[in-house]
Amino acid sequence: MMRILYLAAIYLLAPLAWLALVWRGLRDPSYREGLTQRFGFGPETAAPSIWVHAVSVGEVQAAASLVQALRARFPDIPLTLTTVTPTGAARARALFGDTVDVRYVPYDLPGSVSRFFARVKPRVAVILETELWPNLYCGCGRRGIPLVLASARISPRSVGRYRMLASLFRETLSHGIVIAAQGEGDAERFRAIGANPAKTHVVGNIKFDLALPADIRERGAEWRAAHAATDRFLWVAGSTHEGEEAATVDAQRALEAAGIPNLLVMAPRHPGRFDAVAGMLASRGVRTVRRSTGGSAAPDTQVLLLDTLGELIGWYAAADAAFVGGSLVPVGGHNLLEPAALAVASITGPQVFNAQEIADALVAEGAAEKVQDAAGLSDALLRLARDPAERARRGALGQALVERNRGTLQRLMALLEPLIAGSPPP
Repeated sequence: MMRILYLAAIYLLAPLAWLALVWRGLRDPSYREGLTQRFGFGPETAAPSIWVHAVSVGEVQAAASLVQALRARFPDIPLTLTTVTPTGAARARALFGDTVDVRYVPYDLPGSVSRFFARVKPRVAVILETELWPNLYCGCGRRGIPLVLASARISPRSVGRYRMLASLFRETLSHGIVIAAQGEGDAERFRAIGANPAKTHVVGNIKFDLALPADIRERGAEWRAAHAATDRFLWVAGSTHEGEEAATVDAQRALEAAGIPNLLVMAPRHPGRFDAVAGMLASRGVRTVRRSTGGSAAPDTQVLLLDTLGELIGWYAAADAAFVGGSLVPVGGHNLLEPAALAVASITGPQVFNAQEIADALVAEGAAEKVQDAAGLSDALLRLARDPAERARRGALGQALVERNRGTLQRLMALLEPLIAGSPPP
């Protein structure tokens, strides 16, 4: 009965989802890309491939070290990376170029799934974090494709929802899915919804194994000098959402009012909002330079609007401090590990349920500060701007935490290598 209800729901929702993409594509051409791939169409891979799925930008970035390791270990096997969002696809292409087949994951419709498998012919499927798609998972089970949930997590409040979905592929979950969980709590919750204990492992969070470009600090210093920020307090508001940009503008003005020259590098999360954010800044009289224009910030520029893709980590390397968005609004927070790995003191809001354990660890370590609202953000930035020694102390603590927790990639590859080597081409 549950399967019938699920199929009825996705058959009803898929056309609506497709129409929503078309509608968004009228304003943002990137959403018109790959529409047919969402129904399983697209070119066939040259040979059976390793399939990695990373839902969006954060997961694509986290997958970079895994993709590099798989390419080095299995150079003769093609690698396909799927994502859901245009920003995720753009980031994957920027990272991997034409060495990886980047495409959109299909809707979880039986026909779309069958077409996808016929074209990609996966030897093994690796799903980053926790994307539960019953028909895709059942498709792996029926075809004998090893399926690994890598860096997998389930929050305590999501167990009920996942248990309901898991009932749709109970047999696959109990016999054919390898769980590489982030922590013991996640592993136990997977066991509670029916995962095979013998195939449930604790490997850690692959985000700790982020690979920084070798020249990232030099690049950050160059950008800082080029934008008249060598002698100013430069701070980044990364991956912001609606409502957070206004809060960061208020914080920038609070710093100015306190006599602290500063440059705010503002990076909205979604490209479709770049123009709207620029309009908001103009309406508030904020002296702004858009990064996409190629212009440089002048000494009196207040905000550098980062309306480009793939540059955020370089600006973290240039920064004195960082606020990581999606956390003052109920989005769940974004990647706190990038500034931490670069020894940059960071601030987050209270809404960090997407990466609760990472946020809690950084706060407990003293590397990050959690604030409750826009006023708290302004106060925290004022303290950091006035105390370079405290910024350095927090940055060093965050960097040390990241280094201590590396090693997930090695443990994950130890699980994947025998599955890939032992799986015959379909």
